[in-house]
Amino acid sequence: MSFDCSDHLHYKVLHLTGEVDLSNSTKVRRCLLDILDRGNSVIVDFSKLTYIDSSGMAILVEGLNTANKKELSLTIAAAVGAPLQVLELTRLNQVFTLVDSVTDIKE
Repeated sequence: MSFDCSDHLHYKVLHLTGEVDLSNSTKVRRCLLDILDRGNSVIVDFSKLTYIDSSGMAILVEGLNTANKKELSLTIAAAVGAPLQVLELTRLNQVFTLVDSVTDIKE
């Protein structure tokens, strides 16, 4: 698993690559919460994510709650395959804003 950040409009984009699971999810949590603590809305890019477990999903939910408290947004981009299936099985696809790609966000 690896991750990095970039900018898109007024958002920070958190690009996730590989698998997010219990062994590495704390690093993702730290990065995501740091972005939000700095007052930035965030797009989590799933385009290169192959797997996410319940610990990774819990971090996204925590991030969404933090974003909402700070009046920021958290959007998931390019969820496909197994990560999308996890979102659908947990019905979190109805909680998060999902877009097909980072470039779909125009505002």
